[in-house]
Amino acid sequence: MRGLTVRWSLVDAPDDVAEELATYVEESSHARFTGMKGLRFKTWRMRRGQWFEGCYVFATDEDRAEFQRTFSQGAADAPGSQIIGSPPVLIEECDVVAIAEGQDGFQSAARY
Repeated sequence: MRGLTVRWSLVDAPDDVAEELATYVEESSHARFTGMKGLRFKTWRMRRGQWFEGCYVFATDEDRAEFQRTFSQGAADAPGSQIIGSPPVLIEECDVVAIAEGQDGFQSAARY
């Protein structure tokens, strides 16, 4: 599968940025990506004080390439960049080798 990772550094970000990012995902970003054409799924990950990232899996190489192209062009102005105060430090394609769904099942949520 066609993966893409977008990561921001939180090392020099404001102290309250983790809460602000979680609220942004809950109130805006989750809805934007839910049901997006060409996207299989997206996860948002964070290590407070270290990094914040979006992990995307697309249906086709073309879907990934188009998203990566348009995102990269506006990365410095993306909502995550505005909240953190700096652009992503990494925009990287990857291959998703496998996905396993556990016994408790998949749970889509705007915030955990």
